[in-house]
Amino acid sequence: MSIQWFPGHMNLARKKAAETMEFVDVVIEVVDARLPEASSNPMIKTLREYRQRPALKLLNKADLADPVATRAWLDFYNQQEGIKAVALSCKRVADVARVTGYCQSIAPHRNDNTKPLRMMIMGIPNVGKSTLMNALVKRRIAAVGDEPAVTKAQQSFDLSTGMTITDTPGLLWPKIRYESDGFMLAASHAIGTNEVMEEEVAAFLGDILLARYPQMLTARYGFATDGLDGPALVEAVAKRRGCLIKGGGLDLEKAALILLDDYRSSTLGRISLETPQTRAAMIACADATEAEKEKG
Repeated sequence: MSIQWFPGHMNLARKKAAETMEFVDVVIEVVDARLPEASSNPMIKTLREYRQRPALKLLNKADLADPVATRAWLDFYNQQEGIKAVALSCKRVADVARVTGYCQSIAPHRNDNTKPLRMMIMGIPNVGKSTLMNALVKRRIAAVGDEPAVTKAQQSFDLSTGMTITDTPGLLWPKIRYESDGFMLAASHAIGTNEVMEEEVAAFLGDILLARYPQMLTARYGFATDGLDGPALVEAVAKRRGCLIKGGGLDLEKAALILLDDYRSSTLGRISLETPQTRAAMIACADATEAEKEKG
């Protein structure tokens, strides 16, 4: 199953963002630290590079991510021109307090107090943009919720006499190129739940957890994971948690939601769904498969 999700309002938001980009100094791109590349909209990079705007890439939800993987991602991004990458949690006041300073460091032409530093927050749905915006403005001006696409329109505010910030709606892109990206986004709740089958998403997540974090599964659910694959893991969770339907069959949808919720809430532990190495391997495999298909 290929997962795609592009509500109509996102197309309008993309056009508006392209117009606003002309008048900002720094793009603050918020991504999910557990899946930084899968949660990075390629359109943002295209718009930013066209306008030659530097980016502060915030790996949000770093408190939920595997710290070893996060360090690898920071090294990966900070080697790229025009990007400063920082790991943080937008729910921590001390972390957010440093954001404007980071922006000033990559826009030194706005340090002379003659013109305000103009910042623009961008990112896909449900990565924490609204939480960041509320923390920066120090009041609730953006709706926050564990559902994608909460913010629907741009809004701008003065942080001080020398700083302005614009919040933008969450933006996905019309076609997600790599199938695994769609599954990672769905597992992390960046894609509307009505658009996906929870069992398939949970099975995909299960395969990653079995390969990289089997000890966390055993600690949480109390069974050995040897010999299991993703679908079998969902079945095992159903059996252990007593997820049954009328007649005594397994309620795999309920078990899938248990597994997904335990990942999303970090109840399982600090987990990253991709690293720079696994990302490179995934792309190489997907591109090779596509090349074989084209050969016929």
